[in-house]
Amino acid sequence: MTARFLLPFLSLAAAVLVVLLLPADALAQAGAEVAQDVTEAAAESEIVVTEADMPDPTGTGLRRAVTPVAEEIHHFYEYILLPMKLLISFFVLGLIIWIVVRYNKYANPVPRRFSHNTLVEVVWTLVPVFILLIIAIPSFDLLYLEDTMPDGQRVLYEPGGDTFLFENDFPESRMVDENRHIEVTRIDTRTGDRVLLESDDYEIEGFGEPELTIRLAEALPADYQVEVIGGRSRVGRKPILGLFGEDRSRIVPAPTMTIKATGYQWGWAYSYPDFGDFEFDALMAPPDTVPSELYRLAATNEVVVPAGETVRVITTGRDVIHSWAMPAFGVKIDSIPGRLNETWFYTEEEGSYYGQCSELCGKDHAFMPIEVSVVSRPEFEAWVDEQREFNGLEPLFSGQDQLAAAPAAATDLN
Repeated sequence: MTARFLLPFLSLAAAVLVVLLLPADALAQAGAEVAQDVTEAAAESEIVVTEADMPDPTGTGLRRAVTPVAEEIHHFYEYILLPMKLLISFFVLGLIIWIVVRYNKYANPVPRRFSHNTLVEVVWTLVPVFILLIIAIPSFDLLYLEDTMPDGQRVLYEPGGDTFLFENDFPESRMVDENRHIEVTRIDTRTGDRVLLESDDYEIEGFGEPELTIRLAEALPADYQVEVIGGRSRVGRKPILGLFGEDRSRIVPAPTMTIKATGYQWGWAYSYPDFGDFEFDALMAPPDTVPSELYRLAATNEVVVPAGETVRVITTGRDVIHSWAMPAFGVKIDSIPGRLNETWFYTEEEGSYYGQCSELCGKDHAFMPIEVSVVSRPEFEAWVDEQREFNGLEPLFSGQDQLAAAPAAATDLN
């Protein structure tokens, strides 16, 4: 009879062992074959598919993060939520097995007759409170970062020299008052290579004052520029408890452009108010025009944004509640009729990224894909001019020098 009680748990343990003992190279080979099939299908249909945001049929974690916010979400999940879930699950499983083995009617034919235990009741009340506090404290900071628009200032200085002035014109509560609020980058004007300087490579004077003075330890050659980003909008993966792990956070500059996304049954309408307010619709791409793996992910028109710039997204709904979600960006925000919600993202990785409406909105809710294409600044400007021309507007960027040929004088990019 005892075996009958243990059978479900033994079966579960056997299943877990089978999964754990599967050869990793077999799983990797299966994933590689799927990726190759997707790439070949994309080539046949003339669609560029980036490996960065392709769903992995053998994956068990989150989609790869390409924004600082997504990196911080992954860090929170991997180092706080996931270990806590595993500990709780194994603890509860151990309790169940122990109770089944120790207190079944054969091992314990005469049970004790009591219904309360003060110590146990206090423990099972305080431990969940402690667990919730562990989850809540870092999650409050993460929610604040997701909800607050970054306000970092980015300034590009002319080549040469070793002393630079930075306007610390933030509100008093947001002023730059420590080294962590400043990032100095060296840019090779010949190749475009960027190197983030260490704090030992420069000195800063005037923290908390209206103007900061930044002095490099060594003057740069004439063909190098200096870019300074200042502000308190530092986002990204940080050391655990400020002590353990790599610090991959960065200061995010203020938005340089805005996109308006309007959800409707069953598609998305986009406009670019900073570039003439032209509009276009994005519906689900027909299945015969995309690889099967991108069916219900690819859209007829993609949202195009420049890499290395902060994008503000405002969204609303035309009929019912929708939700604009992009897993690789760590973005999910409701599109509510009669209300404007806003969020933002920043990524330096070019490619195509896919999301879907994440709020039940009717019978075709599953057919509202979101596709974002991150391109270089010159490609973005060319695309904007193409869209303006298509909408009967004059080109905005054609005839102007591209960003690489811009004057080298100190310029506030925000």
